[in-house]
Amino acid sequence: MCSANLPHEAESIITSGAVRPRLTFLGVGPLGGTYAACYAELGYEVLGYDVDEGRVEKFSAGELPFHERGLGELVRKNLDNGRLRFTTDIDDVAEFGDVHFVCVGTPSRRDSDSADLSYMEACVTSLVPKLKREALIVGKSTVPVGTAAWVQQLIDKHAPGDVRIEVAWSPEFLQEANAVQDVLRPNRVVLAAQTEWAQDLLEAAHKGVFELAAQEDREVPLVVTDFATAELVKVASNAFLSTKISFINAMADLCDRTGGDVTALARAMGFDERIGHKFLRAGIGFGGGCLPKDLRALAARGRELGAGESMRFLSEIEDINIGRRTRAVRLAAEMADRSNGPAGPELGGLNITVLGATFKPDTDDIRDSPALDVARRMSAGGATVTVYDPMGMENARVAQPQLKYAQDLRSAVTGADLVCVLTPWEEFRHLEPAALGDLVAHRRILDGMNSLDPQLWVNAGWQYRGMGRNASA
Repeated sequence: MCSANLPHEAESIITSGAVRPRLTFLGVGPLGGTYAACYAELGYEVLGYDVDEGRVEKFSAGELPFHERGLGELVRKNLDNGRLRFTTDIDDVAEFGDVHFVCVGTPSRRDSDSADLSYMEACVTSLVPKLKREALIVGKSTVPVGTAAWVQQLIDKHAPGDVRIEVAWSPEFLQEANAVQDVLRPNRVVLAAQTEWAQDLLEAAHKGVFELAAQEDREVPLVVTDFATAELVKVASNAFLSTKISFINAMADLCDRTGGDVTALARAMGFDERIGHKFLRAGIGFGGGCLPKDLRALAARGRELGAGESMRFLSEIEDINIGRRTRAVRLAAEMADRSNGPAGPELGGLNITVLGATFKPDTDDIRDSPALDVARRMSAGGATVTVYDPMGMENARVAQPQLKYAQDLRSAVTGADLVCVLTPWEEFRHLEPAALGDLVAHRRILDGMNSLDPQLWVNAGWQYRGMGRNASA
């Protein structure tokens, strides 16, 4: 996919007359694995490292341990041409690399909303003592502001005394299902370094991105800034997007109470260029491995730095988001003429089909998935819940084994009292209401992400409910 989009003359994009730094990516999950393959595609010699032997074995065999559109092709191509390989040997990493990108996870801590930096600490302290020549360690992981200075302290503590090692920062802005394009054709690049030497090496490590842009006659904005700004930009961006989603979901609640249509409202708002249409889809809220975690971590860091009052609104954003899941379950009870008591909706005896388990389409990622959480809540309310998802079934079974899982859409909906479309997969957006109506027990559909045409379903005899949309639309 991505390589097919490259110009023929850019099959190998090597800087003319210049020696490129050799790059390592420590942690080859969805972040590091994607960067490693894409930078090999840009012409760099790349080594991917992980402590997970199974993950490294899969990558080394040209297989993916997770789904990401277009990535498999790039991995196999660059393994074959020798620009990409993977290892579990930290000595190999130290000997190979000039620039080391740290791409490990920074999940929430078990005891608080703050980011857990233990994986980053382990990564840095295992690599630095092994380095025998000057090197740059670059943070890609999303971290609390102030982390870069802490990493430099770790480096200074553990580095051999006669070796120059500096930290730099360059945050990532990847979207799952579009990560390959986000690496090769980013909407901006942010760089932060302490010295001219580090800045030059950091720019050399990103030069392939700008060369590709020049060949395609487009520009990539470059922001050269300080550590604090570079650390803040990713979490600030995610918090802003979360705010936009929760705002339109709050408007959906008002529309439910007044007979308005939140999709028309969002469309009208979006024509204001100061607002825009993106991230104004009302539904059951946001999830995934980034937005919820980063929102909580930013609020926690604000409190630690004495800015808790200014960050207080972030808690309201999360409350609205989680409340959408409760709202979806209550709508399901209303549609089935069941009660919504103090203890929650009474759904006993209902057969409910949930279409969607992943947090968004075109991924197998079920982390903090609103769809899967709604399915769990419906099951807890007494319903028999059957789930179908085009890619996320295996991960969903592990996370929520008490639910039922269907092998295909037809078997999933057969005999259903209520069908809930909770992840806007293309397959679900183009369902045929009449054909589906012949399989279900009752023609009731809850459109959890407002991805369907209400009139089409109403005309086919279905009871339709969306999130903030007039039920009789």
